[in-house]
Amino acid sequence: NPGRAAPSFVVLERFTAWMFRYRTPLVVVFALLTVVMGGFAFRVRVDASFHKSLPLDHAYIRTFVKHERQFGGANRVMVALRAERGDIFTPEFFAELKKVTDEVTFLPAVDRAQVQSIRTPNVRYIEIVDDGLSAGNVVPAEFPATPTAEDFARIRDNIVKSGRLGQLVANDFTAAMVIGQLVEVDSQTGAKVDYTRVAQGLEAIRTRVERESGGAIRVHIIGFAKFIGDVSEGARAVLTLFGVSIVITALLVWNYAGRWKLAAAPIVCSLVAVVWQLGALTALGYGIDPFSILVPFLVFAIGVSHGVQKICTFRNEVFKGQDGPTAARAAFMQLIAPGIVALMTDTVGFITMLVIKIPAIQELAITASLGVSVIVITNFFLLPILLSYLRLPPSYAAWVARRRKKGDAWWRKLAYGMKSRPSMVIIVLGLALGIWGERTASRIHIGDTQAGRPELRPGSRYNLDTALIASKFSISADVMSVIVETLPNGSVDHEVVTLM
Repeated sequence: NPGRAAPSFVVLERFTAWMFRYRTPLVVVFALLTVVMGGFAFRVRVDASFHKSLPLDHAYIRTFVKHERQFGGANRVMVALRAERGDIFTPEFFAELKKVTDEVTFLPAVDRAQVQSIRTPNVRYIEIVDDGLSAGNVVPAEFPATPTAEDFARIRDNIVKSGRLGQLVANDFTAAMVIGQLVEVDSQTGAKVDYTRVAQGLEAIRTRVERESGGAIRVHIIGFAKFIGDVSEGARAVLTLFGVSIVITALLVWNYAGRWKLAAAPIVCSLVAVVWQLGALTALGYGIDPFSILVPFLVFAIGVSHGVQKICTFRNEVFKGQDGPTAARAAFMQLIAPGIVALMTDTVGFITMLVIKIPAIQELAITASLGVSVIVITNFFLLPILLSYLRLPPSYAAWVARRRKKGDAWWRKLAYGMKSRPSMVIIVLGLALGIWGERTASRIHIGDTQAGRPELRPGSRYNLDTALIASKFSISADVMSVIVETLPNGSVDHEVVTLM
């Protein structure tokens, strides 16, 4: 019956009438929820994990995790001490190496049994002598506090015989390495490793050594923990960047809206969405992964984008002669269905990333989809209610008309490109760029294109340390391990050992 409204429209109309009838209590509820979510948001933590970056369902990674405690994993920290002048064979350097080895051993989350340097007893040499085999620690337990030239000559020979030259000692004997394996979860407390705390401990070691040695010994540190520490340190600057982006966005929206109150409404609602997102993550037991640090920017941008649509529709209704509450109700009813569909489509798109079985990407999907879902509440319910309190003066319509007149002139110039001859030029140029892009895409690099971590600047301390360690040692931060599983006593079976 065309004379009757659709049932869904009737329900929407009743809900709209109820929402604007109780708009003031609803604003109070939104404010209280924002305060609560803000409390949770202030407790948000950086939640980094080495294992979260791995496809844990893959058979290779399951093997890696199964034997990680026995053979060590790829989650290592490497602390290289480099003599600024001469080589490592000085009493001062060996004393400092011993002290740094002890400090790394007692860092939080370090597996003490697997710490290695030439000052640890688990680094040994073996050689064939007349009577059979001779073995011992590279640096014997009775190594004197004031070694002689003969003592250092013996240590140099032991290093070569141990096969650790290039691994724990630089190829040119100007640096020595301390390597520690990190444990992802403390077996006693069940607590996850705090990588920022480990990174702070490593940086404290660097500061102490270089200060006490007067610059005679330099320290270079690499590893996942130090990398996460540097990323977390840099993430603090993101807060400043976020503040700058809010100001710039507010200025752009004000330039479009023409009135501060009208421009402030979508900005405030988008900020509320960010607060709710961070608060909800904390309440659900999640943290912010350093690689998801830009998701709040995304949520803010999506919120402002949808908010501008609301203020545009609201002021068009005001120009028709409606008062504030009536114009806000009309804008709400016009945009609620298409807006929610659009945001739910975004949410489904982010949730799709959950099929990628890498925890870091799955958490990114949860963080982003949660933020977009929150925008549905803040921008489609809170924003229209806030707009209903605004009053636009009669002169505002004239200002908008003048702006549109100037804009129409610009669009007319742009529309010239839609004529036949300019259109053909644009089409040919687009096709040429497409062909060039297709050919260039075949040369795209997959993997690392620079030394160190691509997330950090080439001149960052971490990447400079990586370059120096790579030049001095014959090791890499990327480790490939092949683990052979046998039946019981297989490691002493001749056929099995021959196969290995």
